[in-house]
Amino acid sequence: MGYSDQRFNVNLSILFTELPLLERPAAAAKAGFGAVELWWPWVDAPTPEQSELDALKQAIEDAGVQLVGLNFYAGQLPGPDRGALSVPGEESEKFRANLPVAADFAKSLGCTALNALYGNRVDGVDPAVQDELALENLVLAAREADRVGAILLIEALNAPESPKCPIVSAPKAIEIVDKVNAASGLGNAKFLMDLYHLSMNGEDLPSVIERYAAKTGHVQIADNPGRGAPGTGSLPLEGLLDQLGAAGYEGWVGLEYKAGDRPSAEAFDWLPKV
Repeated sequence: MGYSDQRFNVNLSILFTELPLLERPAAAAKAGFGAVELWWPWVDAPTPEQSELDALKQAIEDAGVQLVGLNFYAGQLPGPDRGALSVPGEESEKFRANLPVAADFAKSLGCTALNALYGNRVDGVDPAVQDELALENLVLAAREADRVGAILLIEALNAPESPKCPIVSAPKAIEIVDKVNAASGLGNAKFLMDLYHLSMNGEDLPSVIERYAAKTGHVQIADNPGRGAPGTGSLPLEGLLDQLGAAGYEGWVGLEYKAGDRPSAEAFDWLPKV
């Protein structure tokens, strides 16, 4: 057991960001990783030009890495936004326009996990109206994911950093997962268990794992405090990942942490040497 038994992938939207997007897959491969994940890379374009999609696909294929996770359009991320699907008007329309584009891109690279970030509460809008819109959009997302043989991920963020996001606990995320599965009838919505976000919320991580491992479709990690590499904070990440494995989780573990004041290529010294 331990880190050597995990399947780690690198999130190229938080690591290797000192490089242009198209150079990041090769950098991850050079660092020893065979898999990567991404937030939606075009924050202003839910439907980018096909040439941009093709260039990123080519860069991933040329690097010889597998794309194992992709976000649907989520607005300005990183930035003030925390998703688009519950935001009435233009943002919801952008999310819907992005659904087939992101799903087809994922399919073209054999990616089978698509993450749909819920979005912030909007001043002056009834939360019930936002939640109704969110469920409609999440069902559409579940159908698009199902069309390409993927699961739909629902992620809990953390209240200190995302105070306007209503999905800031594991139980709340699981509630949304269950609602989407009931409404879609597909059963392909799963929990994205981000141990950093949950720890920032003060949740009992061993209890979360015990209760929700069976509904978890993907895991992401960063240490706390600081959202740095494992070992830079105080989270017992190795033991938590062992517990997840013992509970039956066999999926990927996304490295979604900040490299700090060093190049990303130097931020993996905590990993066991192969």
